[in-house]
Amino acid sequence: MSDPTGIELPSRLELHDLHVALGARMVPFAGYEMPVQYPAGVLKEHLHTRTAAGLFDVSHMGQVILKPKKSLADLALGFEELVPVDALDLPMGRQRYGMFTDANGGILDDLMFANRGDHLFVVVNAACKAADIAHMKANLAAVAEVIPVTNRALLALQGPLAEAALSRLVPGVAQMRFMDMAFLDWGGVELWVSRSGYTGEDGFEISLPNAHALAFAEALLHEPEVLPIGLGARDSLRLEAGLCLYGHDLDQSTTPVMGNLTWAISKARRAGGERSGGFPGAARILHELSSGPDRLRVGLRPEGRAPMRDGTELYMGSDRVGTVTSGGYGPSVGAPIAMGYVTAAHAKIGTRLEAELRGKRLPVTICPLPFHPTTYKR
Repeated sequence: MSDPTGIELPSRLELHDLHVALGARMVPFAGYEMPVQYPAGVLKEHLHTRTAAGLFDVSHMGQVILKPKKSLADLALGFEELVPVDALDLPMGRQRYGMFTDANGGILDDLMFANRGDHLFVVVNAACKAADIAHMKANLAAVAEVIPVTNRALLALQGPLAEAALSRLVPGVAQMRFMDMAFLDWGGVELWVSRSGYTGEDGFEISLPNAHALAFAEALLHEPEVLPIGLGARDSLRLEAGLCLYGHDLDQSTTPVMGNLTWAISKARRAGGERSGGFPGAARILHELSSGPDRLRVGLRPEGRAPMRDGTELYMGSDRVGTVTSGGYGPSVGAPIAMGYVTAAHAKIGTRLEAELRGKRLPVTICPLPFHPTTYKR
């Protein structure tokens, strides 16, 4: 969509009018007009999600179905040629976190993928979805039909009371555990539900037809535990949980090992595994797994009250040793928090560095991640 001057305008979400009616401040993000906050404000939205349940509209994300041309096993093995993760042994009704890598081991995007019995379902980041879909079409043509999903909204309900609220509408969610994926019914509407999210809290992501998105969102907002939550609180929640934002904490200059995502690299794909390597950048990534990378993503606790934003440079004496990639105030922590990359020699927890902030050097300490405990239902 473009305006009369030819300038490309952001796309609108299916629930755009609802967000406006709820008083949201809308901002451009990843090609869409997105709610950054509602009248309650970012701080209250953040804390409400930590104590009750927050509803996020994440319909800007890319939803993709991969239908096998022969068998699901063939498709899974083909998908493994793009990611350093075990897709072949993923049980039906379960999903995993993964990342597309390039020939140098850099991360093209991070993603979620699920085994839905006769096909795989992939959710990718909004800013990368056009490139990701092209990447899958180019590299999976022999084993899969790549089908972008364009007629379904995606909502996330997050927080310790998310199950209580959602189970009144969809009782089957109570039986799900973290990283389960299920087809469930809401008044004759098929919901694609996963028990996962981007806040560190228990919660769900629900894909449903656009035609029913408004009624379902309004039904959730009618539940006493639920408030609408915008991008501002989504960012502070994921930062407290130590979760990466693509384009900030991950990009093609960072490998999964640098990003401290080694937990996601399956044993079967590592050196000595049943299907070791075979993904883009495998030589570098497997080498870093055994020998270590030259820099690492770490948690950072600034002293004082001044938040350290992305781009802030980190020093040890006169030597520049790293850069902040995400930073801000952590409402649940009650202090500024940040993540960034530092040289491996300076990545030990407890190391004290200095951050260059508005011409001054301020102390910052490397700390464990996450900043706030996670509450996933295992």
